Amino acid sequence: MIKIIFILLFVARTLMAQEISIAVAANVSYAIDDLITEFQKTNPDIKVRAILGSSAKLTAQIKNGAPFGLFMAANMMYPKALYSDAIASTEPVIYAQGTLAYFSVQKRNFTQRIEVLKDKSIVKIAIANPKTAPYGKAAEEALKNAKIYDSAKSKLIFAESASQTVAYALKAADIGLIAKSALYSRRMSQYKEGINWATVNPKLYTPINQGVVLLKYAGNSKAYKAFYDFILSDKAKVIFKSYGYMVK
Repeated sequence: MIKIIFILLFVARTLMAQEISIAVAANVSYAIDDLITEFQKTNPDIKVRAILGSSAKLTAQIKNGAPFGLFMAANMMYPKALYSDAIASTEPVIYAQGTLAYFSVQKRNFTQRIEVLKDKSIVKIAIANPKTAPYGKAAEEALKNAKIYDSAKSKLIFAESASQTVAYALKAADIGLIAKSALYSRRMSQYKEGINWATVNPKLYTPINQGVVLLKYAGNSKAYKAFYDFILSDKAKVIFKSYGYMVK
C-alpha cells in the first residue's frame, strides 16, 4: 500500500512538472547552470531548458517562430527589436551589465593595461564580431577609444559569439578581449588574474546593458513568469556578481 502511494505521488509530481525553454546569450553560458540550480530550489517542479547562442542568431530564430518563452540577450538592442515587433510581451529590462577582460594563456604584463596589445609577441587578438556580438562591439570601441585600433586592426580575428571568442583565445590567438564572466567558469579557474587576465577599463566602452524579455510564446505561463522574476531578484544578482557582471 505504501509503495502504491509513493508511485502515485511520483506520477502526480511528474504530471505537475513543467518545462520551459529559454534563449540565452552565449556570455551567460558560464552562469546559467548556477542560476537554474538556485531557481529550482524554490521551483522544483519547473525544468528549465536553456538554448545558448549569439544574441543575433537567437533573435533571428525567435522571429522565425522558435519556441522560446524568455530571452536573456547580451545587450538591449535585440530585445528592443522584438518588443517593437510585438514578439516580446514585456519591455526589455536590464538584468546585468557585462564587462570585458583581456585573457591570454601565456603570462602577460597587464600593468601596461590596453597597451599590452602592442607587444610584438602578440600576432593575433581574438574578439567577437562587432557587427553581430555586443561584446565584440564593446571590444572594438575600447580599442578605438584607447587610440590603438589602427595598430591592432591587422591582428584581429573574429569569433561568432562570446563563448567562441574564449575558444579562440585559448587556442587560435595570443590574447583575447573576452566576456569577463567566462573567467569564473571551472575550466578557466587555472588562469590567474594579473598573470593571464585583467579587467578592461570599463570607461573605454559603452556599458553592456544585458536585457531580458518575456516572449509571446510564454502566453500566461506562471512558470516563465517565475523564472523572469527570479532573474531580476537579489538572489540572481548575487550569482551574476560572482561571475564578474555588474548589477544595480
